[in-house]
Amino acid sequence: MNKGLAIFNLSVTSLLLIFLLTSYLSKEEADKQMTNEAAIEELSNVLLSQQIRSIQLKNDYDFAGERVPIENFDIRERLERELLVNSYWHSSTSLNIKMANRFFEIIEPILKEEGIPDDFKYLAVAESNLRNVTSPAGAKGIWQFLANTGRGYGLEINAEVDERYHYEKATRAACRYIRDYYEEFGSWTLAAAAYNMGGPRLKRFLRDQRAESYYDLNLFEETNRYVFRIIAFKEIMESPREYGFLIEEEDMYPPFDHIKWVEINEPIANLGDFATEYGISYRMLKVYNPWLISGSLNNVRGKNYRIKVPIQDGYRDEYIGE
Repeated sequence: MNKGLAIFNLSVTSLLLIFLLTSYLSKEEADKQMTNEAAIEELSNVLLSQQIRSIQLKNDYDFAGERVPIENFDIRERLERELLVNSYWHSSTSLNIKMANRFFEIIEPILKEEGIPDDFKYLAVAESNLRNVTSPAGAKGIWQFLANTGRGYGLEINAEVDERYHYEKATRAACRYIRDYYEEFGSWTLAAAAYNMGGPRLKRFLRDQRAESYYDLNLFEETNRYVFRIIAFKEIMESPREYGFLIEEEDMYPPFDHIKWVEINEPIANLGDFATEYGISYRMLKVYNPWLISGSLNNVRGKNYRIKVPIQDGYRDEYIGE
């Protein structure tokens, strides 16, 4: 009788211990789970404050006054891809918006003077992000000219001077290049595509595919996306706040407006000495004049060059003759 009672009490005690231990572990596990969820939520608030949403496309888009056939599902998806890529590529697009404040002031009046639609300023964004970069194929500058093409449109390219890096001259050359393609193809959209892939290849694709429009062509991946990328830059950079880019005016990169032009028709043995003479650093001389690619300017032919010199305070576009 006593032995049976002892066994019974031991069994009850064991069950109670198991129950208590299980309860404790469940509570500990629950607390741990709550702690993890709270930590994840806290991290989400810090690291992922953005809201990722799909883009609601409009019913009408155009490039250089030429309508985009957005009713075609393929066209809509290709445009949406570029809008999404560049909307959520925050660092690159933010920098493009900032850089545009500096360089569109140079590009826009030249496009207007040359009779090229204003939308082509976004072609420069698509080509180079408005930076004097060099492509794997050797194209240079914000308009990405190859050497032979640049020379063909009047740009000086040698060991000391590379006018593919000259903002004004390269823009004028690009305008002539674009106009030639427009006259050949009769479409600004096709002119933009030709700028990317070359006129002869585009002409062959149009012929072989029996196509008349860029949007009917099946091209290489880069050119297939090219015009849509330009249109995406146009949409985002014209209405940045609609795409979540809250960049204030004071955060924009300032244009090169406080400058004086120095006219040179003689050799410059050392550009460092030249910079010192005008009270600026060698670095600032190159920032304003990236087309001066050497440390000197021999100028054996006595050619006339105009060099930008930044000034802290003074007249805009002041002219100085040497």
